[in-house]
Amino acid sequence: MKLDRFIRVAIAVVVLLVFVIAIGALLFISESALNVWDRLNEGPRALLYAYVGVMLFLAVAAVWLIWRLVVKRRISPSQAPAKKPLSKDDIESRIREAGQAGVDVGAAQAELKELAARQDSIHLCFFGEVSSGKSSLIKALVPEANVVVDVVGGSTDDVRHYRWRNDDGAEILLTDVPGIGGTEEGLTDLATTEARRASVVLFVCDSDLTRPEIESVKALLGFDKPLVLVLNKADRFSSDEQANLMHKLLERVDAIGGKVDRDHVVAVTAGGEIDVIERAADGTEQQVRRTRPADIGVLVVAINRMLADAGESLDVRRERAVFQMAAARLAEAERAYREQRSEQIIRSATRKAVVGALAAISPGTDILIQGYVGTSMTQELCKLYGAAPRDLDIEEFLNLSQSRVGKALPLSLAVAGNGLKAFPGIGTVAGGLAHAVAYGLLFDALGRSLVQTLSQHGELVPEVAAKEFEEGISEYLEAGVGRIASMALEERKG
Repeated sequence: MKLDRFIRVAIAVVVLLVFVIAIGALLFISESALNVWDRLNEGPRALLYAYVGVMLFLAVAAVWLIWRLVVKRRISPSQAPAKKPLSKDDIESRIREAGQAGVDVGAAQAELKELAARQDSIHLCFFGEVSSGKSSLIKALVPEANVVVDVVGGSTDDVRHYRWRNDDGAEILLTDVPGIGGTEEGLTDLATTEARRASVVLFVCDSDLTRPEIESVKALLGFDKPLVLVLNKADRFSSDEQANLMHKLLERVDAIGGKVDRDHVVAVTAGGEIDVIERAADGTEQQVRRTRPADIGVLVVAINRMLADAGESLDVRRERAVFQMAAARLAEAERAYREQRSEQIIRSATRKAVVGALAAISPGTDILIQGYVGTSMTQELCKLYGAAPRDLDIEEFLNLSQSRVGKALPLSLAVAGNGLKAFPGIGTVAGGLAHAVAYGLLFDALGRSLVQTLSQHGELVPEVAAKEFEEGISEYLEAGVGRIASMALEERKG
């Protein structure tokens, strides 16, 4: 009781001292302010205005600095700067920086090399579903097209290039790609990639567009390059039916928000051979093969007009499409690198947490016994994902996560104990090991929840990351128990 009374008296004395000091400071500041104000009033008015202006400036600067440090600003989509098209310097700079960071940039560099190899030629890519007649159209344009021209090194056997000279004598490369919608995996992606590399894409169909074809046309329009819709096998339809189908094709493009000039929709017949049933005079029937004449004149005219009107813009638009594809390849490589590197960072931090727990051997509810381990892991992961959080954000994330550890600790200890049962002969140290494994599991879950947030949002959002940690803790514990139990046993032996 005496001790309790002494503490209360001491607190009262401290409060009294604080009150006295605050009153003294207020009186001192008031007296100083009034003295300065009187002197300013006695002096020139310019000095008064200058003094007040400086004080206001310092006050605004202080408020702005506090706002920047404490209040987290979020940029709305309307305020975000508009994206400009990638240039060659942009993509080369990004590839160079990624390569220096250790990212595998081979796929992105290969796209730029292929673009350079095609720089002096015009490529027309014949794109469409299986059996729409792409190869037949190429043979109609180039009757002698029986030899594959290997224009670009590394092209697969499924992509074939043929040389064709138009009426002006310009050499054009016709690209035949696998038909989309087939059963063999990967061919649609291969065809789409080649369409990105082309100067002009000719989408070949033989009737009204199906839903998959509409989706393909929408994707091709997104490449921002000239598109020609080619209605093949038009000899099966009457003139009115052809006109209605071509009008329908334009409506399909309008419906998906695209734009194709009317003279870029043509009806052709690639020719070739067809099996027909003939009936003889005596009533018998037999199947015979007949040759269908080709009628591709309107297609040749459309191609020539497009090449004449487009001029240098064909090269510019092709470059943009390839730069976007190179950027996509680079982003995929960066994603793979971040997954690999984040795994290394999390494992390193988890191992340090396990070592710390083995050294302490005393169970606790604080995941940040070694606070610098959590801070260091958070900083490294944020840097890996290009996030630049404030120290306050990191502290808030770790504090929010720590508040959830108390609920997760019993579960992690239970999971750790079950995991250690898979390792016979542990003996009396199982309790200490269980604590070390549980502590490592919590650190592992903390890192993985942070990676999940960074990969989705591109920045450290403390509340979201902490919530991800809380919601995914069970899954993370079950997934990592075997690996972290082995890690703890290795450290124990060491």
